[in-house]
Amino acid sequence: MSDLLRAPAELKYAEELDWLESIDDGPKPFTWRLSPKMVRLFVLGSERSDGLDREIPQKWFGDRSIVERAIVTLASDRGLLLIGDPGTGKSWLAELLAAAVCRNSTLVVQGTAGTTEDHIKYSWNVSMVIAKGQSRESMIPSPIMTAMESGSIGRFEELTRSTSDVQDALISILSEKYISVPELDSDGIVFAKPGFSVIATANSRDRGVNDLSSALKRRFNFVRIPVVTNRKSEAEIVRFRTEELLRRHQIELDVPPTLLDVLLQSFGDLRASAAAAGSDDEKLESALSTAEQIGVLEDAILHGNFFGERALTARTLASSLVGSLARREPEDLAILNKYLHGVVEPRSKDEGGAWPEFLEGGRDAIATLS
Repeated sequence: MSDLLRAPAELKYAEELDWLESIDDGPKPFTWRLSPKMVRLFVLGSERSDGLDREIPQKWFGDRSIVERAIVTLASDRGLLLIGDPGTGKSWLAELLAAAVCRNSTLVVQGTAGTTEDHIKYSWNVSMVIAKGQSRESMIPSPIMTAMESGSIGRFEELTRSTSDVQDALISILSEKYISVPELDSDGIVFAKPGFSVIATANSRDRGVNDLSSALKRRFNFVRIPVVTNRKSEAEIVRFRTEELLRRHQIELDVPPTLLDVLLQSFGDLRASAAAAGSDDEKLESALSTAEQIGVLEDAILHGNFFGERALTARTLASSLVGSLARREPEDLAILNKYLHGVVEPRSKDEGGAWPEFLEGGRDAIATLS
């Protein structure tokens, strides 16, 4: 684990998954390692009413019904499509589900404009083909084919980023549950084993890039992941991810609750401003997601640890916020400057606390970038 930059969920929580599996006496679909109830418990954490001998921490923060619908879909013969705005935790939920169901979340295809059918079916080891000809040994299975052969969960990230040819190839896999290999005279069909399913994610802001066909939509159950708007839930997510960051970097630092409130309030203000904007030029290019809040906080913590006083300050937080959100010049800088003068400056006079230093740090960051 210490040798890995980022361990997948099945390694990171291996001991916890082993323990849950050892006490799990519920019915398990197909080759699942955990029962649906235990999968839900692993993702959402335990409660007193569960009567467990140890606490299972919550790893994904959202509505229980969303997780339950996702689990039920995986137990059926349909694919699961998690769709939502950037930064809503779609990929993290997909990883947790795959880790709990089959203890392997790494069978992933990343959808891009360059993704081809080979990435979801198979390709060939050219050297082996030249030496021995085309055979199962010289074939390189895709992550999806590997998931089919092992009865596991295959993941497809950013489905709407892939072209229609790739999406059409996925229709056949989801419908027929096999992949035909016409190059092989015998043993030319790879059948999916029980337990195989596909979890795909799609960014709702990518609508129009490569829209899903009606045929492909019918092969998926859609589960929409909403943007977190509850301040308490959002604070829990940011705090959870920040604690992971500090452990990874072996940094001993406490995030002051007042600065966390400043970060949450700032993002809330900017979201409200974006919602009231009349045109895209009046909105930040950033989606202002929870994931971006975590990125802002991570940047501020690391900057303070390496170049500051080994403490998180309001000035560093403001500088990180401006640096992370100002992606267009001069539009985004103008929006942030308007926010500082119209909202933060009056608040710093009325409330004091960390706001005056936050205002000063934001102004300095904008002046540097202008």
